Amino acid sequence: MEMSRINWDGLYCSGEAMYRSPEEPNPGDTVTIRFRTRRADVEAVRIHFHESGKSSYMKRSMQTEYFDYYSCAVVVGKAPISYSFFIEKGEEQLHYNRLGVSEDMNPQFAFRIIPGFHVPDWLKGAVMYQIFIDRFCDGDPENNVVNDEYIYLGRRVVGVSSWDAPVEDFDVHRFYGGDLKGVWDKLDYLESLGVEVIYFNPLFVSPSNHKYDTQDYEHIDPHVGCIVKDGGAAVPGNVDDNQLATKYRLRTTDPENLKASDQFFCDFVRECHRRGMRVIMDGVFNHCGSYNKWMNKSGFYNYRDDQNQYAAGAYQDKNSPYHNYFSFYDEEDTAWPDNNSYEKWWGNDTLPKLNYEGSIALCNEILKIAKKWVSAPYCVDGWRLDVAADLGHSGEFNHLFWKRFRTAVKKANPKAVI
Repeated sequence: MEMSRINWDGLYCSGEAMYRSPEEPNPGDTVTIRFRTRRADVEAVRIHFHESGKSSYMKRSMQTEYFDYYSCAVVVGKAPISYSFFIEKGEEQLHYNRLGVSEDMNPQFAFRIIPGFHVPDWLKGAVMYQIFIDRFCDGDPENNVVNDEYIYLGRRVVGVSSWDAPVEDFDVHRFYGGDLKGVWDKLDYLESLGVEVIYFNPLFVSPSNHKYDTQDYEHIDPHVGCIVKDGGAAVPGNVDDNQLATKYRLRTTDPENLKASDQFFCDFVRECHRRGMRVIMDGVFNHCGSYNKWMNKSGFYNYRDDQNQYAAGAYQDKNSPYHNYFSFYDEEDTAWPDNNSYEKWWGNDTLPKLNYEGSIALCNEILKIAKKWVSAPYCVDGWRLDVAADLGHSGEFNHLFWKRFRTAVKKANPKAVI
């Protein structure tokens, strides 16, 4: 772009009240939109509406010592409005959108008004602190992963004995013991930093330290919650699978441990709310983990059939009630048991992609989970959604599902965020 005669530094617009009033209009409201330039620097400013393709000149409505402000009034309907600006001086014309001065007219970079959309007041300007639970603070050594408790990605898990031990190149199977009790112990510290919102990386039952391979969406992992019923054995030295990982199985599938961990999380959120802090959870709904009870590749959910608690996983049985939760490339009867032909997110064996289009039951199950954690007694304040754009197998379905997800969450907790 040639040297501009327009002062770029003076050009500005945003979604703040100074430049859009009201900031969050409802259908039928009249919105005042403003644009700033250097004083006496430009000849005209046009606002361009991308949906209609029309532009109109704005009126210079205010002047300060250093700046001019151009404005126009727009009556909004129910449909979203996308807009950007053209700044003119002689034969020169600049285009301005959310990127600043830009030659890119793509509407995705335009300013946008969504009538009726409102951000909860508690989130506006809030200081948020992200916590990767395993590496924050070990408050309860009794729930720590122990050496050889199970095998993950072909390696025996390690309970790191020293908090200050350096990480390793392949570290996903090494656990430092951070847990919810540790975060609770540090709430005074977090408050002293001015933290107003805690965003947790995943907390649900999972065999990895990152927990983006969910094993059970309905419960907090006892390794970060409470283990009130312990026992079983670690994997023997001459074994290379999890069939004898009875300690892990007891810790992560026993109802007493799951109930105690869920209750501890409930109490933790209540304490955060008492302090005026909010809690956001991480939802990993594009894919689950291969250990998930719906897939049950690990076999950890084989052993409770006598209580009729867990049905057969889709990896083991073609007639599993969860079969359509996943896509299998080999649907021949002979592919079972141990059908490894399931669709994997980015080819990762531990991350089966969920098949929403193939299962209404799966859609309903995830929506139930979405509502559960933002509702009483947990009352979590919102969801952060992992790889949300990848969910489903088409853009159309993806958009439809997340609309349903938002509706479900907002109905359960109107002040929750996504």
